[in-house]
Amino acid sequence: MPATSKKISIGYDKVKPIMIGKGLPLVFIGGPCAIESYDHSMYMAENIQKICVELNIDWVFKSCYDKDCRSSPDSYHGIGLQEGMKILSEIRNNFGVPVVSDFSDVNDGNSVGEVCDLVQIPAYLCRQTSILKTAAKTGRPVHLKKGQFMSPWNMKNSVKKLEINGCEQILLTERGTFYGYNMLVNDLTSLPIMSKTGYPVCYDATHSIQLPTSMGSISGGQREFIPGLVRSAVAIGINALFMEVHDNPVKALSDSNTVLDLKYLKQILNQAIQMHNTYLDIITKYGEDNVHKK
Repeated sequence: MPATSKKISIGYDKVKPIMIGKGLPLVFIGGPCAIESYDHSMYMAENIQKICVELNIDWVFKSCYDKDCRSSPDSYHGIGLQEGMKILSEIRNNFGVPVVSDFSDVNDGNSVGEVCDLVQIPAYLCRQTSILKTAAKTGRPVHLKKGQFMSPWNMKNSVKKLEINGCEQILLTERGTFYGYNMLVNDLTSLPIMSKTGYPVCYDATHSIQLPTSMGSISGGQREFIPGLVRSAVAIGINALFMEVHDNPVKALSDSNTVLDLKYLKQILNQAIQMHNTYLDIITKYGEDNVHKK
C-alpha cells in the first residue's frame, strides 16, 4: 500500500490544531448532518465531546448550514449562512474543538473560511473548479469528498485544482459509488489509490450506506452495515473517520435514514481506534509496503 506522506493540521486561533496523516492516531469527524438549532448543536457537541475525551480521540465537529443538494424542495435545506456560522463559532469557543461545514455557493466561501477550521467540498461538487478555487483561497485545510460518479484515480485532478490555487492541506474521502439507480457501493481500494496523491484519506461511513432518493423524495439507508464497513475501512488503512451522528435519527431534519444513533457512537469509535492502533503496529513491524502480504 502506498505511503501517505503528507500531514494536515486542522485548527487555528484558540483551538489546538489536530494533525491527520501517516502514522498518527485516528481522527473522528462527526456531528448532525444539518444544523437544526443552537440548543441541539450544543447538545450534540457536548455529548460527542464526552465520548471522544473518554476514548482519547481527537475530533472535529461537523454540521452544515445549507443542504443545497436535497432532491426535494420540501426537504430541510438548513438554518442559513449567518446563523449557521454563529452556531459553529459558539461550538469552537465553548468546546475548543475544530468545526467543519461544506458550502455549495462560491459567495459563501469567505464566511465559511472565517469560522471553520476545515472547509468541506460536497461530493457532487468535487470537480467544480469555482468551488475548489474558492475553498483553496480560504487558506483553510480542505476536506474533499470523492463524488459518487468519480473514480479514485481521477481525484488527482481535483487535487491539482486545489494545489494550483495554493492549497496543500487536503483530506480525501471515500463515500460510496453509484451502482445503477438508488444504491451506493463501497470499493475500499479507493482509499489506498487516493493515498497515492500523498494526502491523508478518510472514510465516510454514514453516506456510504445511503440509498439515494430511494424513498421517492428522500434517501433511504442501511444503517446496519455501518459497523462492518468502519472496521473494513480502518483495516485497509485510513487516517480519519467521518460519521454523521444524531441523538434521535427518526426525527433528524436531514439524512434521517443514514445518520448514526448517538447511543452507538462510543462502541463503533472504540472498535475503530483499536483496529487503527493494531494497523499501526503491523505496519511498524512489517513495513507499509508489505502490510497486506503478511
